[in-house]
Amino acid sequence: MPRPRPPHLVRETTRHGTVVWYVRVGQGPRTRMREPFGTEGFWRDYRLAVEGKPLPAKTGPAPGTLSWLIARHMASAEWADLSPATRKQRSGFYKAAEETAGAVPVSQIDRRAILNGRDRRRDRPFAANNFLKSMRALFKWALAADYVKADPTHGIKLLSSGVDDGGFHAWTEEEVERFEAHWPLGSRERLAFDLLLYTGLRRGDVVRLGRPHVRDGEFTIRTEKTGMVVVAPILPALAASIAASPTGELTFLATERGRPFVKESFGNWFGKACREAGCPGSAHGLRKAGARRAAEEGATEAQLNALFGWADGSRESAVYTRTANRAKLAREARRNPAPVVSVRDRTRKASISQTVAKSVVGPAGQEPTRKIIM
Repeated sequence: MPRPRPPHLVRETTRHGTVVWYVRVGQGPRTRMREPFGTEGFWRDYRLAVEGKPLPAKTGPAPGTLSWLIARHMASAEWADLSPATRKQRSGFYKAAEETAGAVPVSQIDRRAILNGRDRRRDRPFAANNFLKSMRALFKWALAADYVKADPTHGIKLLSSGVDDGGFHAWTEEEVERFEAHWPLGSRERLAFDLLLYTGLRRGDVVRLGRPHVRDGEFTIRTEKTGMVVVAPILPALAASIAASPTGELTFLATERGRPFVKESFGNWFGKACREAGCPGSAHGLRKAGARRAAEEGATEAQLNALFGWADGSRESAVYTRTANRAKLAREARRNPAPVVSVRDRTRKASISQTVAKSVVGPAGQEPTRKIIM
C-alpha cells in the first residue's frame, strides 16, 4: 500500500501541468515548497512550515559572478524585448555556462574562456556559433551597463559551418523543381513548401499564417522573431496551392488531426518530406531561395526588408542584393567580353625587359641596394 502523506502537505497540479506542493495547517495560510519533493531541503522547509516558522531566504548567486551577471541580464528591459524563441535559445546556453563557470567572477572571464567554450562545441558548428552569439549579447549588454570593463568576445570569429555563408543551405532551382515533382498540388507537403517559398516567412510564422491574416489578396502578420509587421501579396502560385489543399480552420497548415503545427514539430515533419523528395534543403533554406529570387528580379534592399521582416539597414538584404548584382554583372560580361589587347612584338618586348633589368640590377659589378620588408 502507498505510504500515507505527511499531515498538512497538499499536492496540486497547475494549469501548465507542473506539480507543486503546499503546507497548510488548518485554515491558515499556504506555504509553497520551493525544493524538489523528497529532498533534504524539502523536508527542512516542511518542518518549518508546520511549526509556523518562516522559510529561510532563498539565496541568489554571489555578486560579481557569471551567474549574477546572467541573472541581471535576464531581468533587464533588453532581455524582455527579445523574442520568446531567442530568449529560449540563449537561456539554454547561459544555463550550460552557469553549470561549469557560474561561480567564477566575471572579471576572470577572458577571451581564452570564451574561445574554450566555442571550441568545446566545434563538432557542432551551429551550436558553437550560437553559444558565441549568446555570450556576445551578454557582454555587450554588460559593457553598456558598466558591469564589465571589457568585452571578452570582441574579435572572436564564428566557425565555418561548411555550408552556405549564412548557415543554412539555400535551395537551388533544380531542388525546387525536384520537390515540386515529388509532392503534387493538393498535398500538405506541397502547401507547406509553397507557403515557405512564396511568403518568405520563417517556420514559426508560417505555422501561424491563416485566413484571418489575409485581406484583399494580401497577408499581414507580425513576425515572431523580430516583431516586424510583414505585408505582402498572396502570389498566384500560392493562391492556387491553398485552394487545392486541405487547410486548418485558423491556419493554412494543419496536422493530420486538423490542429495547428508547433514550429519544432513542423520543422521535423517538413525535413522528412524533403528527404523523401531527395532534397537536402530545409524550411529556412526555402526562405533564402525566395530572397534570392526576389533580389534577382530586381528587389531593392528596402523591399527585401519589407518582404522578409528584416530591420532597416539589415545585413541580410545587403547580401542578397550584392550577390544578385554580381551575378548580373558576370552574365553581362559573358555577353560583352573585354576587347583583346595585342601583345607587343618580340623585339620590342625584349628591349623593354632589358631596360627593366638594368634599372633593377644596376651596372655590372655593383650590388643592388637591399630593401627591408617588415
